[in-house]
Amino acid sequence: MSRPRRTVVPPGAISAVEPDSIAEEAGLRPGDQVLAVNGQPIRDPVDYRFQTTDDFVELEVVHDGELAIVEFEKPIDEPLGIEFTDEAFDGTRICNNKCFFCFLKGLPKGLRRPLYVKDDDYRLSFLHGNFVTLTNLSDDDWTRLEEQRLSPLHVSVHATDLELRRRLLGNRNAPDILEQLRRLADMRIEVHTQVVLCPGVNDGDALDQTVGDLLSQGNVVSIGVVPVGSSLEGEERIKDAGMRAHSKSEAQRVVRQLRRWQRQTRSQRGNSVVFPSDEFYLTAGAQIPSKRRYDGFPQWENGVGMTRTLIEDWRNTRRRIQEGRLNVPSTSALIACGTLIAPTLRELCNEVSALTGVDFRVIPIQNSLFGERVNVSGLIPGGDFAIALARTELAEHVFLPRASLDYFGAKFLDDLTPADLESTLNRPVSFVYTLSELLESMADGSARDGTASRQPQPNPRSNGRSWTTPAAG
Repeated sequence: MSRPRRTVVPPGAISAVEPDSIAEEAGLRPGDQVLAVNGQPIRDPVDYRFQTTDDFVELEVVHDGELAIVEFEKPIDEPLGIEFTDEAFDGTRICNNKCFFCFLKGLPKGLRRPLYVKDDDYRLSFLHGNFVTLTNLSDDDWTRLEEQRLSPLHVSVHATDLELRRRLLGNRNAPDILEQLRRLADMRIEVHTQVVLCPGVNDGDALDQTVGDLLSQGNVVSIGVVPVGSSLEGEERIKDAGMRAHSKSEAQRVVRQLRRWQRQTRSQRGNSVVFPSDEFYLTAGAQIPSKRRYDGFPQWENGVGMTRTLIEDWRNTRRRIQEGRLNVPSTSALIACGTLIAPTLRELCNEVSALTGVDFRVIPIQNSLFGERVNVSGLIPGGDFAIALARTELAEHVFLPRASLDYFGAKFLDDLTPADLESTLNRPVSFVYTLSELLESMADGSARDGTASRQPQPNPRSNGRSWTTPAAG
C-alpha cells in the first residue's frame, strides 16, 4: 500500500486574508502566492512586513494560477491583512543546543507534529515572541538584524556566566550572551529575556549574577524567570538535580530573591523589569502582585501575570454585575482546569456564586500524559479532560480553558478536537480565557451552543502560531 502524499505548500502561500482588509478588497484570498514585494523577492514574512510599510506597495502574486501584479495605496504602516501558511519559507531554523532540561525531549509520542520541531529561529522570535538562544546566528543574520532592526527579540539566557550557560545549553561553542546583547543594543534592538530556573544549577548566587548582568544591559526591557518544565519522562531520562519541580520552600526563596531585585529596579527605573512566573507564586503560596507591578505584562505568554489578569478581569466583571450591566442567570456551571490554578479559580468562583447564584464547580485535572508535576491548564491533553469529565456529574454548562487548545482553536495537544470531546461527553463544551467570557456566554445563551457550531477563535496573541498546523479553510 502506498503512503498518502503530503501536500507541498509553495513558498509565500497565503493561508488567510483578514476580512475587510486592503488585501481582501484587492481580491486576494487563501491559496494565492506572494512572490515579490516592490520587485524584491521575499524570503519570509519578515521580508514581507519590512517591504510593505510604505504608502505604495506592489505585490507580484500567483492568483487563480496566473501571475499578476497587484498595487496598493494605503496609509504608511497599515498592514495589508495577509497571513502566510509558513512562517519561514526556507524552513524553520532548528536549535543546535542540547539542553538537559529541554521539554521537547520529554514529549511522548502522539502529539501534534509541529510540537516536536525544536525551533530556534530569530525570525519567529520577532514575529511571534518565541524565545531563542542566539547560538546559531550567521554573519548574514546579524547583517539582516541590523538592516531591518528586528525589535524586540525574545532571548533565552538561563545564565550570563559563560561556562554555566554552555553547560545549561549543552553547547561548548555557545557565544557570550552579554556580548551579543551589547551588539543588539548598538543596533537599537530591545530584548525580552528568559531564565529557565533549574534547582541547584542556575539559581541562588548564579541567578543574582544573571539578573544583575541583564539589568546592566540598557536594551533588556524584561526578565522572566520560569521554573524548569519537569515531566516524569524527562526526570527518568535525565538524572540531574536540576531536572525536577521546585519545592514550596524553593519557590518561596525564588520569590523573595526576585522581590529584592524588583524593589531595586522600581527605585532606580520606576518599573519592575524582573518577573517570577505565576507558577512560582502559586507553588510558594505567595500573594500575586498587583497589576501595576507587571509593567503592562510584557511576558504574559510566558506565564507571567496570567493569574493577575484573571483576578483583574473578575474585579471588572463583578462591578458590571453589581451595576446591573451584566445579568447572569442562576444556573450550574463546571470549569475544568489544571491543578495549579484550581484553588485560585475556586476562590474566585465562590465570589461569583455568592453574587449571582450560579452553582459553580471547579474540577482540577491530573495530567496523565506528562505526570502530575506538569500542572498548568495549557498542557492538559484532550484525553485527560475526556476521561476525567466522563466520570463526573456534569453541570448545565461545561467550560474548559482556551489555553488548552492550539493557536487556531482546533486541537488539544494530543490531536483530539473540541468536537471529539463533545461527542464523548454528549454535551456542548465552551472554551474561555476569563470569567468575563464565561459569564457573558451564559448571559447571552451562547454557552449552550457548544463548539460544534461555534469553533473557538484563533488566539488573539500570536505566540504559539508556529507550533500548530493552520486550520482548514
